[in-house]
Amino acid sequence: MSSMFYRNRYLISRRVIQIATMGLFVAANVLSFDILKGNLSYSELLDTIPLSDPYALLQMALAGATITSSLLIGGVIAVLFYAIIGGRAFCAWVCPVNLVTDAANGLRRKLNFDKDDRPVRISRKIRYWVMGLGLLLSFMLGYATFELISPVSIIHRGIIYGMGYGWLVAVAIFLFDLFVLKNGFCGHLCPLGGFYSLISVKSLIRIDHIRDKCTLCMLCRDVCPEPQVMPMIGKRDEMVLAGECSNCGKCIDVCADDAMMFRLRKNL
Repeated sequence: MSSMFYRNRYLISRRVIQIATMGLFVAANVLSFDILKGNLSYSELLDTIPLSDPYALLQMALAGATITSSLLIGGVIAVLFYAIIGGRAFCAWVCPVNLVTDAANGLRRKLNFDKDDRPVRISRKIRYWVMGLGLLLSFMLGYATFELISPVSIIHRGIIYGMGYGWLVAVAIFLFDLFVLKNGFCGHLCPLGGFYSLISVKSLIRIDHIRDKCTLCMLCRDVCPEPQVMPMIGKRDEMVLAGECSNCGKCIDVCADDAMMFRLRKNL
């Protein structure tokens, strides 16, 4: 039993943090238990520390909205944390959409959908175009465009205040990732993931590959939601430095060789 928990330690840790975070938001709304209140667009920790979605903040600024000091401070805190420390960890450790896409991709593996000879292929760079388009439309139309349709916001607000059509969004993403494209939404389309990929290229916490321990099983690449970030596997000792890495730890969990691990970035 302890071995099973050890081999799933990062999955378990991510789920605990995701569920605990959502639970605190729900508790603030239902029980006035104000440790963490608001939503992922803007929240307050302990009624003192503001936390803002920096991509939403950029959209608001370009739309001409008034940016209060608390919104600005909250955005700066988020940017500094992920840019300096956490990398793209928001996507794997906080975002509720990750629960949906992980479920879809787990079922894909069980159904052997990844062995299809005719997979749908689209560029992972589309998310950056979507990110830029969201900013441009916000400037042109005068409101935060992506926030109106953001699955992240819709599902998270649904969890806090009642799902409503949030269920339709969650099911649509699940079916898209299951039947159309592996890691389709988070790995190819989500502009928020693209934004965090850009700001996290110099973050400190990284996954390190140890060549001498690697037996070339390639399980790490099979489970990685961003396999393009690991070209070094089986070839050389090297850290995963690409901003697209979400620091999910899936590669560490599946590596029976202990050839993958979290470490502080070398050569700062």
